[in-house]
Amino acid sequence: MSEITSPSPAEKPSLSSFLAWVKSEPAVLILLLGLLAVAVLDRSQLIPSISFTIDAMIGMAPYFAIAIGFAAYAKASGLDGLVAKAFSGNPAMAIVIASLAGAMSPFCSCGVIPLIAAMLTAGVPLAPVMAFWIASPIMDPEMFLLTAAGIGWNFALAKTIAAVCMGLMAGFVTHGLRNAAFLADPLPQTSGSGGCGSSCSPAFDASAPVKVYWKFWQHPERTHDFLDNAKSNGWFLGKWLTLAFFIESVMIAYIPGDLVATAIGEGNPYAIPLTAIIGMPSYLNGYAAIPLTAGLLKLGMAPGAAMTFMTAGAVSSIPAAVAVYAIVKKPVFALYVALGLTGAILSGYAFQFSGGVL
Repeated sequence: MSEITSPSPAEKPSLSSFLAWVKSEPAVLILLLGLLAVAVLDRSQLIPSISFTIDAMIGMAPYFAIAIGFAAYAKASGLDGLVAKAFSGNPAMAIVIASLAGAMSPFCSCGVIPLIAAMLTAGVPLAPVMAFWIASPIMDPEMFLLTAAGIGWNFALAKTIAAVCMGLMAGFVTHGLRNAAFLADPLPQTSGSGGCGSSCSPAFDASAPVKVYWKFWQHPERTHDFLDNAKSNGWFLGKWLTLAFFIESVMIAYIPGDLVATAIGEGNPYAIPLTAIIGMPSYLNGYAAIPLTAGLLKLGMAPGAAMTFMTAGAVSSIPAAVAVYAIVKKPVFALYVALGLTGAILSGYAFQFSGGVL
């Protein structure tokens, strides 16, 4: 009679190995704990929260796939080196170009994150990256037309100018801090850019020639790089965005909507800074914020507060903030939040003092 042996752990995953894996994945662990908390404290909210999270991820999927695919293509083809070369020349010119390009790019605060990770990994200086990072989610051609139709041409044009100016401010402030030790090596060792972190991001040599393999699939090793980068970035950002959308579902369920309208009404002298604090983590994306802002303006919301709400909410949100917190070092994250808040507040006051016109 032959001896019967139990499968090895590699052949039969055990509960302990699963728990060890979950422990090594903070986003997954927090998500599971959050689901458990909702199930215990308010079971009726569990299915709506899960449905909201799934719907949000499905809605984000096309933009997420484009951003991840473009970042992976840039890495595999060597295009990231060409972008790094363009952004590594004259600092002032690079910041201006990044701000203008950001204001015209079609990426939201979440969709731009894979591109930011790719640029930082390629060694692009933080200043133009920050300029692009801040400006990109605020405005794009489609957003301009929808804002003009929903709120007004003056508001849409002012928001476009705000996007460029906020990018310029963020870029030049970051450039001014370029020698600060806390901004050295912005990517941590466990970055989502393939896990290599800052050790793979030396200062880019702008004088070195850059060769781009536009048809990278003709080279097996570059095809492997594409798939590996897409897989690692997709998993890393996907898990954090899933957690973030779940957190949004809880916010929607338990934070009264009229509380926001009351807090940022025209009668509040602190409406603009308060709106920035409320708007930045807001779960509304730029498109969803248009009808809400138009409605609040009709109810007497201050024009400057409306501009601040739209710009602060566009720069970041709970999903974007969670993902950014995961891919860069904490001082860089703090600078990103500070620049976004400051730029949104200044944009609001500028629009307010102009009387809501240019």
